[in-house]
Amino acid sequence: MNEYKYEDIYKGQVEEFTFEITQEKMKQFYSISGDKNPLHTDANYAKSKGYDEVVVYGLLTTSALSTLAGVYLPGKYSLIHSVEISYAKPVFLSSSPLKVKGEVIEKDDRFSRITIKVTISDKNGAKVCRGKMQIGVIC
Repeated sequence: MNEYKYEDIYKGQVEEFTFEITQEKMKQFYSISGDKNPLHTDANYAKSKGYDEVVVYGLLTTSALSTLAGVYLPGKYSLIHSVEISYAKPVFLSSSPLKVKGEVIEKDDRFSRITIKVTISDKNGAKVCRGKMQIGVIC
């Protein structure tokens, strides 16, 4: 776990990691969320809608952003203020592993807050999510 303090962080700083989506994580997300949409749970239904396999829950995919902030950038001293995300394309189990990348694009000294541009890409490098996070650095 990184322990970047506000003064250690700079514009242009990048952190990235890979995130594996598994059938077990899909089951756990279903259990936590209660989202029983058949697009995520029934391969035959997903195929009838034009997909080769079930579609991974979008919020399971973007749950990796919590890891980005809480482990990588800034890490231990993070408090997420906001997240804005756009989903560019569906994610499948076969899309994994995903690459999660965050780049500091702004620092707000008044509030010790950073803005991070985030992207999540599939194993072939295609962007599946993009957005921004505002994160307070509480140290």
